[in-house]
Amino acid sequence: MSVEKHKRKEAKLLQSNLRIIISGGGTGGHIFPAVAIANAIKEKRPDTEFLFVGAKGKMEMEKVPASGYDIVGLNITGISRSLSRSNLAFPFRLLTSLAKARKIIKSFKPDVAVGVGGYASGPLLFAASLEGIPTLIQEQNSFAGITNRILGKRASKICVAFPGMEKFFPEAKIMITGNPVRKDIVKIEGKREIALKHFGLNPENKTILVVGGSQGARTLNLAIEKAALMLSQNKIQVIWQTGPSFLERAIEATNNECHDFIKPFAFIKEMDLAYAAADLVVSRAGASTVSELCLVRKPSILVPFPFASEDHQTANAMMLADKYAAIHIADKEAIEKIAGIAQSILDNSEMMTELSNNMIEFGIGNSADIIAEEVIKLSGK
Repeated sequence: MSVEKHKRKEAKLLQSNLRIIISGGGTGGHIFPAVAIANAIKEKRPDTEFLFVGAKGKMEMEKVPASGYDIVGLNITGISRSLSRSNLAFPFRLLTSLAKARKIIKSFKPDVAVGVGGYASGPLLFAASLEGIPTLIQEQNSFAGITNRILGKRASKICVAFPGMEKFFPEAKIMITGNPVRKDIVKIEGKREIALKHFGLNPENKTILVVGGSQGARTLNLAIEKAALMLSQNKIQVIWQTGPSFLERAIEATNNECHDFIKPFAFIKEMDLAYAAADLVVSRAGASTVSELCLVRKPSILVPFPFASEDHQTANAMMLADKYAAIHIADKEAIEKIAGIAQSILDNSEMMTELSNNMIEFGIGNSADIIAEEVIKLSGK
């Protein structure tokens, strides 16, 4: 250790408060875990000072301040998969972001730098490692993103959600912690009766919850639109999150004898009640959603979004499907197959129980607390 780094380490030990930088974002699947980890650290160490680092123009620049934390932005983007002029500017953006990240590190003097994935985490964690700052990566998916794979070689600790991640990271650094999830929406015990009343559903009928993210998923929407009459005739109820753009069309499709069975909503705020009411869930396979499903242990049909970066949603879905903890349907087959497969699952109580039981090994309910403890340990304080 150089004399300068040794002096910095001694100075940090004299400080009583923790100083933590958390970087990353781009999607809610990165932002929520970042905020959840900060909240958990704050509960354990109220003296902690935080600084978030995001990418300019991305949603973290709005969502993080709304959660009560300061954030600064780097002028960094990803590389377009298609030929694009914007790719020519990427090396310049990367170099300027690295320079700014080093200034942020030297100014804020963090005890630990945490990366949750997304464009900003690359420059920030790399800069932190150059300054001898301990770094922790939180990888949400079962297929690690390229930024985290590169950073993993320099990271002090790598917290992963699912087993088998040694193919991406040094095994000695890996700790299975699960993904931080919104605790309020996975607390569903004892809520089924009130949930069914909330959505206007009949407790004698089976219920499917269809969710494709806050904006909806076109494939799932088209599948339910096509199958609405058949599901209704078989007395299968559907809580259907369509997204704002498909709602009017969904209402048209259910404005007949389907009305009592198919319940479309642009967005479902009360997700705890939606999970509590559901016998079966049809969903995309984002990391946060998969983690929620494993905690509520609802039999699920997963239809991965095929254009997700590095097709990580398919990896998430297949990880569960390989252990018979969920059913995987490819996006291109979903419109034709979802309804029939959903009905066959609902008609098979043994299959429902087996799918639910096999989810147990993937559900870790206190992920944010576990990760917070690791961050505090890395700080040496």
